[in-house]
Amino acid sequence: MKIQWFGHSAFEITSDDTKILIDPFISNNPVCSTAVEEFDPDVICVTHGHADHLGDAMEIADRSGAILIANHELSVFFGRQGLESNGMNIGGTVSVDGITIRMVDAKHSSDIDFTEEVTSGGSACGYIIETPEGKVYHAGDTGLFADMRDVIGAIYRPEIALLPIGDRYTMGPEDASIAVEWIKPERVFPMHYNTFPVIEQDPEIFAEMVGRTSPETEVVVLEVGGVYED
Repeated sequence: MKIQWFGHSAFEITSDDTKILIDPFISNNPVCSTAVEEFDPDVICVTHGHADHLGDAMEIADRSGAILIANHELSVFFGRQGLESNGMNIGGTVSVDGITIRMVDAKHSSDIDFTEEVTSGGSACGYIIETPEGKVYHAGDTGLFADMRDVIGAIYRPEIALLPIGDRYTMGPEDASIAVEWIKPERVFPMHYNTFPVIEQDPEIFAEMVGRTSPETEVVVLEVGGVYED
C-alpha cells in the first residue's frame, strides 16, 4: 500500500493498481504544488461539500473517468453537473476492484459553499477503506465523537488513521490524540493543518501527545507530497 499526502485532507491511497483519491483540494490549495492534470485515479471519495474538500473532484473525474463516491446529496449535485457518481450514506459500502469503501459518520457541516447560493451538501462523513493490505480510516473534517471508540475503533479496527489536527474547524491536537487512544491504530497521519494561518499547528506537538498516551501507535508526519509505503 502507498499513501501520498497533498496537503490539507487530500490523500491518494494506492493498493495494487487501484488509486483512491480522497478530498482532492489541489488547484486552490496554497501548499500543494502538484498539478491537477497529474492525477489519474480510479476512485475519488469526497467527505463533504466544502470547497477545500470537494476541491477538484469534478474536473478530475470528468477527465479521468474515475468513479465518484460521496453522500446522496452530493451525488445528486454531481449528476446535475453531468457526472456519474455512487451515492451512499452512513454505514453503506461500495466495492471497487476488491477494495471495500465504507462511509462512517463525522461531526461537521457539509453544505456546498462555492456555488452562487449555499445549498445542501448532506451529512459530512469519513471513510474506512479496506484493502488487501489493511484498513485505512480517513476521518474527514470532524470533532471528537464517541463512535471513534465504540464503532470505528471497537468494530472496524483500522490499522491506519488519517486524523485532522488543525483545530478551529476540526479537532485540535489534544482531541485528536484522544481519538488515537480510542481507535488504537498502528499508525496515525495528521492532516488538515498548516494550509491556512487559522489552522496552523505543530504536528510534532501532536506526535508528543500520542507518544505519551498511545505509545504503541506510530505517528507518521508527511511533508506535502510525501509518500508512505508499507
